[in-house]
Amino acid sequence: MAQLVRFDWAMKKLLRSKANFGILEGFLSELLGRDLKIINIIESESNKEDEDGKYNKVDILVELKGGEIVIVEVQVNTEHDYFHRMLFGTSKIIAEHMKSGKTYSNVKKIYSVNILYFNLGHGDDYIYHGTTYYTGIHSHNQLGLTEKQKMLYQKEYVHEIYPEYYLINVNQFNDVAKNTLDEWIYFLKNEEIKEGFRAKGLSEAKEKLDSFKLPAPEKQNYDRFVENLRYRESMVESNYDSGEIDGIIKGKIEGEIEGKKAKAIEVAEKMKEAGMAKEIIKQFTGLNADEIENIF
Repeated sequence: MAQLVRFDWAMKKLLRSKANFGILEGFLSELLGRDLKIINIIESESNKEDEDGKYNKVDILVELKGGEIVIVEVQVNTEHDYFHRMLFGTSKIIAEHMKSGKTYSNVKKIYSVNILYFNLGHGDDYIYHGTTYYTGIHSHNQLGLTEKQKMLYQKEYVHEIYPEYYLINVNQFNDVAKNTLDEWIYFLKNEEIKEGFRAKGLSEAKEKLDSFKLPAPEKQNYDRFVENLRYRESMVESNYDSGEIDGIIKGKIEGEIEGKKAKAIEVAEKMKEAGMAKEIIKQFTGLNADEIENIF
């Protein structure tokens, strides 16, 4: 099997060309579960390329036939506030594409597709889909659109108006491709496509993302990108592990101290109820004068 280039580098360098739209169209078609057509790559403040070309955060904005917008982002380094960043990103794109004077019914439909090489949140799946529903507190029924709203918005359901989020936790995938979407996840994780894979866009990816078919200068740039990325991943992992261990030790010590103090206060309160003097309680429990005063 040919070793293919990483998907984040491909988005930065190759997939912005109309000649390669079929690759990204295939991936998004498999993920969203319908055939779609990319008509444009959108430039935005949020997807301008970093000047050194090595930063692993990659945004690509595409406009689909019908006016929908898809944000595709690959993230390697751990970001604990990534949920918030997704929310900010969709909000920013909505605001950028809302023309002055237009009614709110012209708000663009946004899909936020996030390919993550770290585990975000607590869960055992490798693909998560998030959208917006309104549920009655008393009836537990889903709020729907009126017939007039359906005609106005050209939507059948309320959730179709709101942004939708896809989280792909690549490292959670077990390398067993059970369907065509899994075939794409296999490629995202392993940078290779097995014989017999038939997912949309993968045949083009296999042909156009072969690292050995890159022109010599581009191949050198790609190799440097991979080395820089590995170095950054190693540094982040080392720092994170070290910080995590320090945090566990610190938390354990602080927890033990807090536990002992809580026990001492409990004993002091019982001694107070028994009528013992402050000085005796202080000597017996080790609490300071302020802590004793708080009890009394």
